[in-house]
Amino acid sequence: MIGFRPPTEVTLMPDPFADLLLRLRQEAGRTQEEQADAINAVSGRDTMTRREISRYENFENVPTNHTIAHIAAACGVPFEELQGEAKAARARKRKGHASAEEDQDAVKRRTLLGGAAVGVSAAAEPWGRLAFALSKGSKIDSPSAVALIDRAAELHVQELNLSARRLQRTVESHLDAITAALPRAGEHERALTIAAGETAALAGWVAWDLGEHDKADAYYKVTSQCATTAGHPPLRALALTYSSYGASTPKAKLEFLSQAASDVRGHGNATAAAWVLGRHAEEAAAAGDEMGALRALERARFAYDFADHTNEQAWVRFVTPYRMDSLALSVYGQLGRPELTATADTAVDRLGDELPDGGVVVLGDLASALLRGGDVDQGVYVSRQFAAAAQAKPNTMGKERASTIAAWLPDREQDLAVYLRQFAS
Repeated sequence: MIGFRPPTEVTLMPDPFADLLLRLRQEAGRTQEEQADAINAVSGRDTMTRREISRYENFENVPTNHTIAHIAAACGVPFEELQGEAKAARARKRKGHASAEEDQDAVKRRTLLGGAAVGVSAAAEPWGRLAFALSKGSKIDSPSAVALIDRAAELHVQELNLSARRLQRTVESHLDAITAALPRAGEHERALTIAAGETAALAGWVAWDLGEHDKADAYYKVTSQCATTAGHPPLRALALTYSSYGASTPKAKLEFLSQAASDVRGHGNATAAAWVLGRHAEEAAAAGDEMGALRALERARFAYDFADHTNEQAWVRFVTPYRMDSLALSVYGQLGRPELTATADTAVDRLGDELPDGGVVVLGDLASALLRGGDVDQGVYVSRQFAAAAQAKPNTMGKERASTIAAWLPDREQDLAVYLRQFAS
């Protein structure tokens, strides 16, 4: 009697394309969830999941060309080459099996792996990986570069609508995506380096808002490094102006802002100059320098008359007329100037019935200015509006304003003050 022999176990080799996607992720030093976040950061949508990444890497599914473009940008590889590999994978999948004969080492030798994400895992934190990548160079296709640059610009607008914690993950994922692309930047190296610096500066601002001050400083330093590498002084101005919020002394704040003002002189920087000068006016007012504050605010308003915040550097898109109103309110409120009333009326009229992007900031500065200026009843009324708006549309600047308002509220409004302090924490 012939004994039963179990069937021989067959070990299926992974498909070369699935293996390629796995290796690209590993080269970038990401988990499947982090890879999904990086792809979402490029696409601007939260549609990619860890499960879908797993399906790709196990050859259960092959990404569409639309998704391939986002994967290419997130991993810093040419779209056309990755698209070609995906096309071959779809053909194999239609046949029902992968090409088992293909030498897996050949996949490793392809240029996709040879230049992707060089040094991305060389440091534990995003700013360290970016610093490492700045010295590299190769090629990336134009659609991928444009997608990364445009996404960096969009994030500076999202700051007005997202809480710091929600924004942090998105910003850091996008910074990793740009970092992965920098080693292959080629002709796009300068533009991508600037976009990386803009993203790193925003990451620093969000980290500072969350109380992660050492992390914020590291991001600001690498932003300045990007500015030096790209030969783009306005980028350093961005880092310095953000840093001014956390500087230890009034003198340090004003020194940062004076240097920033020098970095944004010249054509094409009107919006940036208006913001920097407005911040200088704000800090001068806080230091009791009334003449210096009013002079800086006048210069800021003059610069803004020539500004186009939608067509200058990506990061100035948050410097809207509402933001300029808030700076003026802050200055006049701190100084107790008579111009406060007319400026407040203008700000309220500009806000209208629908609270626009940046409206929470204006309400916060308006409430603070009214309370400091002695119009307590109106200040309390606007403070309540701010509290409701900040809850409905949280953003990275809400906490600081909540703390300031709470400190100026009269004793009879302790319930509101407690609520705002809790919101700030």
